[in-house]
Amino acid sequence: MESDSETHSGEDTTPDDWMELADDSPDGSPAYIPADTPGASPANSPAATQKPSEKEDFKLSLITWNVDGINEEKRPERARGLVKYLNLYKPDVVFLQELIPPYVQFLKKRFASYLMIEGAEEGYFTGMLLKKSRVTFVESEIVPYPTTQMMRNLLVAQVIVDGQKLCLMTSHFESFKACSKERMNQLHVVKWRFKHAPDDVTVVFGGDTNLRDAEVPKVGLPATVCDVWERLGKQEHCRYTWDTTTNTNQNISTPARFRFDRIYLRPAIKRGVPRLAPDHMVLVGLEKLDCGRYTSDHWGIYCTFSAE
Repeated sequence: MESDSETHSGEDTTPDDWMELADDSPDGSPAYIPADTPGASPANSPAATQKPSEKEDFKLSLITWNVDGINEEKRPERARGLVKYLNLYKPDVVFLQELIPPYVQFLKKRFASYLMIEGAEEGYFTGMLLKKSRVTFVESEIVPYPTTQMMRNLLVAQVIVDGQKLCLMTSHFESFKACSKERMNQLHVVKWRFKHAPDDVTVVFGGDTNLRDAEVPKVGLPATVCDVWERLGKQEHCRYTWDTTTNTNQNISTPARFRFDRIYLRPAIKRGVPRLAPDHMVLVGLEKLDCGRYTSDHWGIYCTFSAE
C-alpha cells in the first residue's frame, strides 16, 4: 500500500479547465479567512500567534506537500484547496511533489508573487515555489537518480534569504516497500549533498521520501543534520503524513500510517554565520474539502525556522 498511484483513469484536465476554478470563492475549500483580507488575522494563521517582536527576527517558513497531482479524482477542486492553504500560510518556500504540467500552469497563474522551479517538463515531478519578496534565487539544478525506475530526481536551488545563503532541496523518493534499496540509494545522494555543502550555507531538504524508519539508519545522516520532526520532540500529532485511518482519498480498506514526508536541516557551520533551528511544525490539509475529498492523500507539513 503506497501513497502514489501510477495509473490514470481518464484524460488529463486541460489548463483552461483548471483556470475556470481559479477564482477566490470559498467553494471546495476549507473554512478560512483569507490572510490578505484587510484587518483579518485567522486564528489558525501563523501570524496570529506571533508577538510583534517575533516578526522582526529572522524567520523562514516552509511547506512541503505531495499534492497527488496524478490522481484525477476531483483534481481541480483539490488544486484550488492547495491554493487556499498556501494563501493562508503564505510560506517563504514551498516544496511540491507529484506535480503535472497542468497543475504547474494553474499554480503559476495563481502565484505571480512566487518563482516556480520545476523538476521536469513532462510526466509527474517535483517543484518549488519561492516567495520573490523574501527569497533571492541564485541558481538551480536537477540531480538525476541513475537507477530510478519511477522518473525520480533531486531538485536543488541555491538562494539567499535576508543575506543568508541557503541550499533548498526537494525530492520524491522511490515508492513501494519492495523498492527499499533504490530509496536508500536516493537518500545517499541527498546525504552527499548535505556533507559537501559549503560551511556558510544552510541546507534544507523536504519531500515525500517514502522512507521506512528502519531504512534511515542503514544509510546514516551526517551528525550535523537533524530530522526536524525528531528535533522538535517527536510530537505525535504530526508524526504520520500518510494516514489512511483518517484520509480517505485512496479508499484503502486496510489501515496504514507512515511518516513518508520528512524535513531535514543542516545549519551553516561556519563561525559567525547565523545558525537556523526549527521552532514549529504542524500538519496541514487535515480538513475535507466541500467536494468530499482532501487536498491530497498526504498531509502537508508547515514548518518554521529561526536563527539561534
